[in-house]
Amino acid sequence: MTIKHTFKIAVRSLKTNKSRSVLTILGIVIGVTAIIFIMSLGSGAEDLIAGEITSLGADIIWIEPGREPKGLTDFTGTVLSNTLKDKDMEALKRKENVPNLVDIAPAVMVPGSVAYKGETYKPFIFGWSAEFFGKVFKIYPEQGYYFDETAIRNKEHVAVIGARVKEELFGEFEEVIGKDIKINSERFKVVGLLPDKGQIFFVDIGEYVIIPYTTARTYLLGIDYYNEVWAQVKSVDDIPATIGDIERTLRERHNITNPEKDDFYILTQQNLLDQVGSILDILTAAIAAIVAISLVVGGVGVMNIMLVSVTERTREIGLRKALGATERNIVMQFLIEATILTLLGGIIGVAFGTIISYASVIIFTKMTGISWTFTFPFFAVFLGFTVSAIVGLTFGIYPARQAAKKNPIEALRYE
Repeated sequence: MTIKHTFKIAVRSLKTNKSRSVLTILGIVIGVTAIIFIMSLGSGAEDLIAGEITSLGADIIWIEPGREPKGLTDFTGTVLSNTLKDKDMEALKRKENVPNLVDIAPAVMVPGSVAYKGETYKPFIFGWSAEFFGKVFKIYPEQGYYFDETAIRNKEHVAVIGARVKEELFGEFEEVIGKDIKINSERFKVVGLLPDKGQIFFVDIGEYVIIPYTTARTYLLGIDYYNEVWAQVKSVDDIPATIGDIERTLRERHNITNPEKDDFYILTQQNLLDQVGSILDILTAAIAAIVAISLVVGGVGVMNIMLVSVTERTREIGLRKALGATERNIVMQFLIEATILTLLGGIIGVAFGTIISYASVIIFTKMTGISWTFTFPFFAVFLGFTVSAIVGLTFGIYPARQAAKKNPIEALRYE
């Protein structure tokens, strides 16, 4: 009996029991759909974050407080570290210490809300240098101006706000420049209004409120350290030398002789891309591995249905063996049936997963305004088909062998 003939018999058998075939492949469909969906979203997220990071400029480096995180659970500790202080900034600003540094701007994050005449809004509040922000992101006030180093040095109560903050507090038409707003319990004069320019690293510029970092630390936070330091280098080629100068300067300041004991770490654009890529790859792989368990469950379902099929078709098996079919022919028929079921489930799962992923991207983009790009996960498709085929063969072997072992005479007598 040829493979072609055996294949036709297997297909005819599956068509005869359509309902059972559909229920059999359901587990495979769900598993493959989930794998495609998870890996597509993971790939899309990586592309999105990579795009945001590269938009920050290759000549920017970030100095972060605390020990460099080695895993997901380490990031919280770095945010709470207090190792970057004013003396460190003074040392880094000296040309003899870091000659290739163009500008440096420490930053702090300020939790809380902004209020004006009974209207309250909760934006993203940063204690930062507004001029540095404008220079790096090439964004300039739509109205008013950016506060300068004098305002920072004098700890002035001035603020630059985004368009969304203005709309929420003042309405669409009211003038904002020169008005006083309240950030937590302190009054700040609005000196600049940011244009509506979209997002920077997933945060709408309209949601920004920027105040002098000295004012934020002294009057709002009561701290003497920074959450992060941004530094701009003369050129991308100067980054390695600049990193070395910063490390040497901070180690001298902090009396660190062993680099493994550093209480700070430095990030570049490439570092961020590598870190984000590694974290997302690990998360995607872990979730995909968990989801893949459903494929194994689906495989068990295939085996159970095939065993039921073997029992129901005992007389058919006996008749075929009596007419000359070999054990190999019987094994091949049932293996082909199992493989067809799982591969069909894989195809449907890939189609569903792709449709659901694409629809999710459209919905997410409309709801958040973030331009998430759909990414078709070719590796996930390969993985889905491969695992489906393996599941079909693996879980089809036992029912096939059970069918092939049946004695033809006893099989023909089976009621």
